[in-house]
Amino acid sequence: MKKILLLLILLTTLSFDSPSDDAYDVGEWFKFRIHYGIVNAGYATLEVKDATVNNKKSFHVIGKGYTTGMSRFFFKVDDLYESYIDKETGNPYQFVRKINEGGYTKNQEGFFDQATNKVLVKDYKNKTEKTLYVPKNTQDILSAFYYLRNYPTIDKLKIGESVAIDMFFDDETTKFKLKFIGRENITTKFGVVPSMVFRPLVQSGRVFKEQESLTVWISDDDNRLPIRIKASLAVGSIKADIDAYKGLKNPFKTKK
Repeated sequence: MKKILLLLILLTTLSFDSPSDDAYDVGEWFKFRIHYGIVNAGYATLEVKDATVNNKKSFHVIGKGYTTGMSRFFFKVDDLYESYIDKETGNPYQFVRKINEGGYTKNQEGFFDQATNKVLVKDYKNKTEKTLYVPKNTQDILSAFYYLRNYPTIDKLKIGESVAIDMFFDDETTKFKLKFIGRENITTKFGVVPSMVFRPLVQSGRVFKEQESLTVWISDDDNRLPIRIKASLAVGSIKADIDAYKGLKNPFKTKK
């Protein structure tokens, strides 16, 4: 469960050098409904707000994940992720991570110095601070989602090709890749959505394992909106579908 909630805050973007026109803007909000088999297990939301950081115009993006109903009784999840992103470069200035996953908690804040390729991580739970070196253009887990959505030729990838970014998570940098699988029409509550299909690949032993069966569907339009995420587990599967949205920058394309 907690891996899927984390994925929902991660799997929406692809990025590399400099972003093109944004696929999103201030006011965008959408919600996912998460199912474990036939059970409605929880929700995840993502929202874009306006902010100013270091006198520069920035996006303030907020991701939340939480369990509901009986799922909350058996495994309570309340996750909050925030990121402040430079509107011009797409690189993060700051991230916030406050999570409670079945009693496992974290309360961290990170501050990127893009000029020196460093990140200062403040751990409020353990009352520690550390400064770490990161590669140029490194993203945090939430900014990666938005940075990737702006990849200028994502819709021109050939089947089997991948895009990759450096992502900072849990005090280390890992290489995150999305492999393009193909295109598919996905039936949703809003109609049939033409989608691009990707499979995430992450270094083994890190946040996720390469051999995990994870697939993400992203709208094949200018929004590049996540439509569905699916994970095959040892027992059963988890599926997350878009449940509501508002404030999209571009028309949301569906087939009748």
